[in-house]
Amino acid sequence: MYSYALLEPECYYLVQEKENDALTLLQVKVETDTAMYVVKFRDTEMAVWKKKTDNIHDIIELLSDEDVKKWREVYYNNEDAFYEEDED
Repeated sequence: MYSYALLEPECYYLVQEKENDALTLLQVKVETDTAMYVVKFRDTEMAVWKKKTDNIHDIIELLSDEDVKKWREVYYNNEDAFYEEDED
C-alpha cells in the first residue's frame, strides 16, 4: 500500500487507486504541506484534492517524458474525434 505523499509534482504516474480498480493516469499539479491537487485522466480529466496520507493500492510506474509525449498525442487527438462539426 502506498500514499499520495510518494508522488512528485508535474510527474505522470500510472496507478491503481484501489485493489481491482482500472488503472488511472495521474499528474500532481500542486503540493502543499498536507495535500496534493491531482489531475486524473480517464475518459475525461478530473482534478481533485487528495490528502498526502490517502492510500494508493499500487503505483504501477512513473511515465517517462517520451511516454507522456506519445500519450498526449493520442489522448488529445481522440478527444477531438467526438466533436465533429457539421459540414454543409
